[in-house]
Amino acid sequence: MLSTRWTLLGAAVAMIAGNAHAQLPNSKILTVDVAQAIAQEAMAKCRAEGYKVTVLVVDALNAPKAMLRDDGATASTTEVAKMKATATMLYNRPSGPAQQPPPGTAAPPATIPGTINAQGGVPIKVGEATIGAVAVSGAPGGDKDAACANAALAKVADRLK
Repeated sequence: MLSTRWTLLGAAVAMIAGNAHAQLPNSKILTVDVAQAIAQEAMAKCRAEGYKVTVLVVDALNAPKAMLRDDGATASTTEVAKMKATATMLYNRPSGPAQQPPPGTAAPPATIPGTINAQGGVPIKVGEATIGAVAVSGAPGGDKDAACANAALAKVADRLK
């Protein structure tokens, strides 16, 4: 009888432990290899268009994983790329205004220090999970920065699964 109780108790503990383990989420991370590939692809797209840009790739903690500043890209593009990446990670959406401003009007100012309300930052997603962001700065317009970032993500899409 005593051994039956211990057997049942052991089975119950094993079942609880098994359920606790099964509840841990599987998380994806942005590896340095993928971050570098994204940065290189974004740079290649912008260079092909004749733009001198900075590309910054950050992880889910908004920590830099890869950065490239092209020859001839101004120093300010580095800071602007960081602000675009921060805005992207804070809002979990592409940087820039939620709605496009009318043509000829400036984007409204950012409301959180360290961010900028300009296009060019794009979330890096695996399914619904955001694992980082790519931000491009230096093209003649945020829409062109965003196009370079999106082209890079399209090129490495097979590695983001």
